Amino acid sequence: MRIKPKKALGQNFLVDKNAQGRIIRACAFSPQDTILEVGAGRGELTQLLAKEANFIYALEIDKILCEELKNKFQNYRNVCIICGDVLRFDINAYFSHLPCKLKVFGNIPYYITSPIIEHFFRFRDKIDEIFLTVQKEFAQRMLGGAGSKNYGAFSCFVKYFSNPQKIFYLKKGSFYPRPKVDSCFLKLSIREKPAVQVKDEKYFFKIIRAAFNQRRKTLKNSLKRVVCEKKLEVFLKTHVKNRNIRPEELNLDDFAYLANMD
Repeated sequence: MRIKPKKALGQNFLVDKNAQGRIIRACAFSPQDTILEVGAGRGELTQLLAKEANFIYALEIDKILCEELKNKFQNYRNVCIICGDVLRFDINAYFSHLPCKLKVFGNIPYYITSPIIEHFFRFRDKIDEIFLTVQKEFAQRMLGGAGSKNYGAFSCFVKYFSNPQKIFYLKKGSFYPRPKVDSCFLKLSIREKPAVQVKDEKYFFKIIRAAFNQRRKTLKNSLKRVVCEKKLEVFLKTHVKNRNIRPEELNLDDFAYLANMD
């Protein structure tokens, strides 16, 4: 399949055969698994997935690639090609018949990684694991823990809904066209329940976003327009016991404690 990658769609095909095999082995899919592959591309990984899992639903936005994929997999009993945009794809509606949970797999465009992950989390009741190839620095943001330079609002968001795990890094030379940065293959295991319990999820994330929007400031200054002064004073004095603490020093439990305070 000789298809020229489209820059507008962020297409970088994984062409390294060793890397392809390593990724499939790391996923350890079983013959019982149903997989939603996002960004099937030229179908090289789809072929490998078809040998491992029960059924593959391969989603591809590029109409030309879609037609090529339909021809390529027309004789496969366990591959279904879906032409469409993942951000408009209703997982609940499409898989309403499915008794088991999906496993999501994909090499996704770097420029819409955040919206795609957020989209998957909206359908977390239908998904148990997500395997993704993303930009290395972006993966580090997801994996960053409290106190690290990579830790931020998105780290908290990802860890609230899932348990992220780096599997391995991929050199930029593994892709065509060659991107400017290295990549990371990682796994997000969806939590049955969020990592922390909060009374108001929207307020909880509002606090986190406000805190990290001005991460160089102390928490007291970054949250003064979101949390009432009296409550914030009590939190700083009795819970963290540091009036000059900065947002990156707080973990999910700390943010939940603050959000749940009366």
